[in-house]
Amino acid sequence: MDNAMKTNILKRNCAQYRAPQEAQAKGIYPYYKPISSEQSTVVKIDGRDVLMFGSNSYLGLACDPRLKEAAIEAVKKYGTSCSGSRFLNGTLDIHVALEEKLAKLVGKEAAVCFSTGFQVNLGVVSAVCGRNDYLLLDSLDHASIIEGSRLSFGRVWKFNHNDMDSLEAKLKNCNPDAMKLIVADGVFSMEGDIVPLPRMVELAEQYNADIMIDDAHALGVLGHQGRGTANHFGLTDKVDLIMGTFSKSFGSLGGFIAADFDIINYLKHNARSLIFSASMPPANVASVSKAIDIMLEEPERIQHLWDLSNYARNQFKERGFDTGHSETPIIPLFVRNSDKAFWLCNRLLSDGVFVTPVIAPAVPEEDVLIRFALMATHTFEQVDIAVERITKAFREIGVI
Repeated sequence: MDNAMKTNILKRNCAQYRAPQEAQAKGIYPYYKPISSEQSTVVKIDGRDVLMFGSNSYLGLACDPRLKEAAIEAVKKYGTSCSGSRFLNGTLDIHVALEEKLAKLVGKEAAVCFSTGFQVNLGVVSAVCGRNDYLLLDSLDHASIIEGSRLSFGRVWKFNHNDMDSLEAKLKNCNPDAMKLIVADGVFSMEGDIVPLPRMVELAEQYNADIMIDDAHALGVLGHQGRGTANHFGLTDKVDLIMGTFSKSFGSLGGFIAADFDIINYLKHNARSLIFSASMPPANVASVSKAIDIMLEEPERIQHLWDLSNYARNQFKERGFDTGHSETPIIPLFVRNSDKAFWLCNRLLSDGVFVTPVIAPAVPEEDVLIRFALMATHTFEQVDIAVERITKAFREIGVI
């Protein structure tokens, strides 16, 4: 075909996606706001100081000078990249040391690190489930779990969010002799509620199923010294796989899976997102290791985070906000309309408060919300300022 006659179908199809442009035309587009400072409780946006309540840095370590120094020293010794996968030339001694530390942290025999948390779930979920096996997923599981299930050869069944009766109904229909893996977030990232793990464990034992918990938003928050969901419930031995990320409480980038030796050995040789991706850079490895040390040595950091979280949640409830079933430093403020959520985020940014919208398909349209997230480095005064400004904006648009 003559190039002049060619129809660019890819371009045409992509050009039909107009949602961002429509939001921009309304003046309510809330994404990709450039920040020109470190990820602290106050950030610089367009040259202005803005209170940050949209970060996942629950322990406030992303700009801790001790993590910075650890990263700098690692770069000096190892360089900026491993230039290869863990499977081949990309394993450093500090990778191995971090994995041993992580396994001990969450109470498992072994662990292996991936370059991102998304890659952990993508690689693990797709690797462990065969053609005659089952994946049972909470309907609000993270997108990375969903994508991993799409690459799996197993049968994928979703149960209603945190509904153990719904899970049991699915388990009853599984082949009793097949492998059944229940996968759920420990702390759900949008609504801040916690998986009902004790009942899930009972069902897993009754129906001979295994459990994988995604602790991306639970490490550093739940459990003794921030050791996660299974530790929080005293059920570490009953959870088969524990996943975590480094981009939240640990102020870096990457992720890991922890389990017994046999499972980790299998994953190290079969998880494609591990084998075919470059390994975590030295700076990230070193900063994660330092973050774990700080978390274990400074329990007051986690206590302050919980004090702030309970205080903020009560303040919102007293003003008439719907905060759902939140039990953690993630506090949803339900709006139930996407355009209003976008407007609120932009209105609050202009008023010096950074929060994030959560819209479909991340949640159903009727559950659209503003996500208010706390860090251990916030002060009560900052929370008071944010609550007052958010209250004013929500009243202005008629949500409360």
